Formats: sequence, structure tokens, C-alpha cells
Amino acid sequence: MKIERQSKILELIKQNDIETQSELLEKLNAEGFSATQATVSRDIKELRLVKIPGSNGAYKYACETVSEDESQSNSYLFSTAVTNIDYAHALVVIKTKVGMAQAVCAALDSTNRAGVIGTIAGDDTIFVATRSDSASAGLVSDLKKLISDKSISFS
Repeated sequence: MKIERQSKILELIKQNDIETQSELLEKLNAEGFSATQATVSRDIKELRLVKIPGSNGAYKYACETVSEDESQSNSYLFSTAVTNIDYAHALVVIKTKVGMAQAVCAALDSTNRAGVIGTIAGDDTIFVATRSDSASAGLVSDLKKLISDKSISFS
């Protein structure tokens, strides 16, 4: 339930300008997640959410790596959070710093990359199912480039 709730939190802050924990809790409850203020507070800490100025001047929750250009944001996130990437056939395994797998997985999911069937994220590990060995090899190659060169965008 925690993984689903945290994924929903990432989705909600991406789609809405959420200014307070109370507002986030209300939106989670409206989406069918039963949570307490303390739970939301822990989720915010684990997801490393920060407050940034919104378009209206009020502060809103966002991923720590939010930038104007989402591809730059993803590049920064991958280069700072991912520690190792490998694959076996149609399965890619991405290791991250502790607590960062959810954010990295959400960023990867947002790219809608061809050949990726689905992802599963834990605390520091992501499994990516791909359609083929070559899709896995291509994804690993692109992600390794991202990690080593922050000027490359992943889109």
C-alpha cells in the first residue's frame, strides 16, 4: 500500500499545485487512500519532496529535482540518484540511493519510452520489463549515458 500511496503522491503533485500537507491528505483520501497526517509527513520526507514557488507565487510540493525542462530534471535525477544499471534479457534492474527508487521510477514512467512494458519500484531497486533483449540493452545504454553526462536529455 505504501508504494501505491507514494506513487499517487508523485502523480498528485505533478498534476496539481499542492501547497500543504492537509491539501495533499485530502486529495489522497479523495483518491481512495486512507492515510493520516503523520503518514503523509513521512511520505513527503521519504520521497524527498520540497516546496518550490508555483506559477501563482505560492509554494507547492515538488520532487527535489524539478526544473523548467522535464528532460533536464530527469537527467539530473538519474545522474544523482542512480547507482547501478544492468539487464538480463527483457528485465532491466536499476539500483538507486536509498529512498530514491520511487522518484526515479516515476521519472522513467513519465518518458513513455518505447519498448518498456512496465516498472516496479521498491526503496532502492527498480525492475523494468521490456519487450526484448535489444530494448533492454538500449535502455541501459541511454541511462548510463545520462548518469555520466548531465548534458544529455532523456525523452
